[in-house]
Amino acid sequence: MRGMSEPRPISPEAAFSLATPYREVTCGELRAGDAGREIRIAGWVHRRRDYGGLIFIDLRDRYGLTQIVVNRAEAPASAAVADKVRNEFVLEIRGKVAPRLAGTVNTRLETGEIEVQAKSVEILSEAQTPPFYINEPDAPVEESLRLKYRYLDIRRKPLLDRLLLRSELVRAIRDAHHKAGFVEIETPILLKSTPEGARDFIVPSRLQPGTVYALPQSPQQLKQLLMVAGMDRYFQIARCFRDEDLRGDRQPEFTQLDLEMSFVTEERVMDFVEAMIVEVSRTVVPDRPIQQLPFPRIDYHDAIERFGSDKPDLRFGMELVDLAPALGEGSTGFRVFDEVVAAGGRIKAIAAPGMAESSRSQIDELVEFVRGRGAKGLAHVSVAADGTAHSPIAKFLGQERIEAVVREAAAKPGDLILIVADANHEVVADVLGRLRQELGLRLGLADPDVLAYCWVFHFPMYQWDQEKTRWDATHNPFSGVLPEDEKLLVTVSGDPYAPSRLDPAGRARAMQYDVALNGWELGGGSVRIHKRELLERSFALQGYSLEKMHELFGGILEAFDYGAPPHGGIAMGIDRWAALFSQQTNIREVMAFPKTQSGTDLMLEAPSQPEQEQYADLGLRFVGIPSQQTGDH
Repeated sequence: MRGMSEPRPISPEAAFSLATPYREVTCGELRAGDAGREIRIAGWVHRRRDYGGLIFIDLRDRYGLTQIVVNRAEAPASAAVADKVRNEFVLEIRGKVAPRLAGTVNTRLETGEIEVQAKSVEILSEAQTPPFYINEPDAPVEESLRLKYRYLDIRRKPLLDRLLLRSELVRAIRDAHHKAGFVEIETPILLKSTPEGARDFIVPSRLQPGTVYALPQSPQQLKQLLMVAGMDRYFQIARCFRDEDLRGDRQPEFTQLDLEMSFVTEERVMDFVEAMIVEVSRTVVPDRPIQQLPFPRIDYHDAIERFGSDKPDLRFGMELVDLAPALGEGSTGFRVFDEVVAAGGRIKAIAAPGMAESSRSQIDELVEFVRGRGAKGLAHVSVAADGTAHSPIAKFLGQERIEAVVREAAAKPGDLILIVADANHEVVADVLGRLRQELGLRLGLADPDVLAYCWVFHFPMYQWDQEKTRWDATHNPFSGVLPEDEKLLVTVSGDPYAPSRLDPAGRARAMQYDVALNGWELGGGSVRIHKRELLERSFALQGYSLEKMHELFGGILEAFDYGAPPHGGIAMGIDRWAALFSQQTNIREVMAFPKTQSGTDLMLEAPSQPEQEQYADLGLRFVGIPSQQTGDH
């Protein structure tokens, strides 16, 4: 056993090196120039091959893989130990580095020119047979099994490489911010519950029975308070928590880059963030081209009109087209279209390249796709190779209108025009936007290597909540309003605490901006309201009484009385950024220990029932979940 020895001086270089009492080199370190060197090395058995007189062991750690050779004739004691070795045993090897024989060099390995001729083999730890192959990274493994044995999954190269990339991403982010004068500050995890768009995770307090903390959905108020405190530039790699339904780009706990800047405008924040993104991208994934510099900046309404999304994928075209000019005024002869027009709705289309020869079953699948997302149906027009147009609705519209639709959609021979009509403008945009994204990926129109960043800005300040009869902030309740729209933050009744759907506030635009990457929202932020009176007016439109807003947001309201600078910032998803950099479609693939879609940790079996003593310490007891049918417990 290796225990404490007498204290002795050690150089900083040695203290910071990867050498330990068990190894002098890592499994990815040795090269041809090390031939003849006596070394000590340790790691996991990646693969073992017994050829009688020689036993070959591929030894692995996170740095790489080194071939070990045990010669029965020259090292019989080592061979006796090696006979017991199986995959994933942990070994310490002492031996001599030697060049591989001609014809046996492995060009796929960085250590492929050498091998270590073992003089001693020591088993540090034995291993059971793993539930899946660790040395076959491309072998399919059910995700639930990978999550249950995540510590084994991390040994496999694909996940290991993604976690290393994520580490490089975070380091590059920190380097860029420190260079730009930002101060890294950690904010508390136990906070007060305030409405920020999702359900809070709450933590009961033992010291103050009957009260709870909330885990932060974001450090929103705290970073603004740091600006009031004069920190000027803050950033944090922040852990955040949201109790919401999960999907590929969501987890109950996640990590974001959180930053805030003082004395800034929208453009100044966006300029810094864009420069930081470019520097980080070129550092972490230098081989992946950025599609356009500077990033395209698209007004929110323009983004919805053209792409049906506020996070458009710009790696391909297929933009949405309004068919009103092609259909003309008056009756079209097609009842569905006429009813939509009479209701003030929209009729829009996309032209899918090369899909004109789609079969009936393929068209039916697209119909089901749009219906599952809220559309009532899907019309289509096929443009044949000779340029002629064919459609089941041609008998209603007439060939002249069908040809006008083809021209308006800028469809080419071989294209399939897909049309959605609905009285609700949002349904048309959302459904076609989702269909565009789906077909763009399905048809291979999006280059997987390209990084297509873009900005979407000037979001609506509010959206009307019919059920609660109030205006809800589209992003967060602290977002600032464009100066020219500040006059709109009033009610038609004249009473700021009596909002109505007819209020001018519905036309106000926020100083909000999102940065999107390849069809995902990468981050969102805004220049904030920094004046108490304006913030109280905005809270009133959002349905808060003066008493309630002081109860929920009293700390920041009071802070604004002591001089708050104009300030703004952004939050960017580290998990999403890492997933996009490593070409994954689920952020679980770049997280060391993620939860399942139902929020379960299969490895540690969480969540779990607490001990009764834990309930008692908090003055709690579990009474059950109210029945949805009867309301009983």
